[in-house]
Amino acid sequence: MSATPASTAYAVGVTTAPAIEVHGARRAYGNVVALNDVSLRIDARATGLLGRNGAGKSTLMKAILGLVRLDAGEIDVLGENTRTAGDRIRRRIGYAPEHECLPPELTAADLVRHLAELRGLSRTDAIRRASEVLFAVGLEEERSRVIGSFSLGMRQRVKLAQALVHAPELIILDEPTNGLDPIQRGEMLEVIRRVSHDLGVRVLISSHILDDIRRTCDHVVVLRQGSVTLDRPLAAAAGESDVLRIETVEPVAPLAAGLSAAGLTCETIDDCTARVAIRSEVDRDLVRDIAATTGVGLRRLHPDGPSIEQQLLEAIG
Repeated sequence: MSATPASTAYAVGVTTAPAIEVHGARRAYGNVVALNDVSLRIDARATGLLGRNGAGKSTLMKAILGLVRLDAGEIDVLGENTRTAGDRIRRRIGYAPEHECLPPELTAADLVRHLAELRGLSRTDAIRRASEVLFAVGLEEERSRVIGSFSLGMRQRVKLAQALVHAPELIILDEPTNGLDPIQRGEMLEVIRRVSHDLGVRVLISSHILDDIRRTCDHVVVLRQGSVTLDRPLAAAAGESDVLRIETVEPVAPLAAGLSAAGLTCETIDDCTARVAIRSEVDRDLVRDIAATTGVGLRRLHPDGPSIEQQLLEAIG
């Protein structure tokens, strides 16, 4: 995939306001509650909205876009309220829907250029920007082909390109890998990661695939039956994995004594199991070194508590 030109100008957050703030959002369709008092703050470079089909992800995204009116609550996007500033918000964000929506008779360049003009760019600027974003998503050589001849993966990239063409501060992607084979999926995730981390555009990605979120996002919000069940960074938080569980082949007592003598807080659980508080990678190395010195064989070292993956799976249900 070609590298993005260094001269390409993308929005890099012209506001200090959080990307999205949701306050007590509620939306029901008859007896079905799609959003149930949802409150959250989204401001990472890339945030994943994770949940099963029907969890409320699409309703929340439509509410963020101002396409669904809430029964209760408020949503602020880039510092502006969706009830009063919907048009201004939509000029500042990009959106790539899940479902097929591209006219097959147009070329990629013509479609993206046309949508850029609809968003207020002059024809000259629209042509330039269309070329830049198609290059950025890896469609430079295919820009003059009609979309009807594209593979599904290429059409997903066109949707991403049109979401970027007007230099938005935030883009919202609904199931961007839907229907892609493993190779296409990996390429799409790479492009999304580059958009958020190299081009500086904040990204909100909706998916029901845990691996897609792990590979692209810095933060994750999990919805289940319309409620937020998890809202956290994907990297281990400070203090989260700082207790290490040690399982040994021989009795753990000599190792525990050595760790305590080295200034670490160590607790023996049973003959071959102990916990030790870890402050840094140096402490992890110390566990290994003292185990070697005392001759205690290590069977397993792992965080004492549920992993991030376990937390996500439990939150998804």
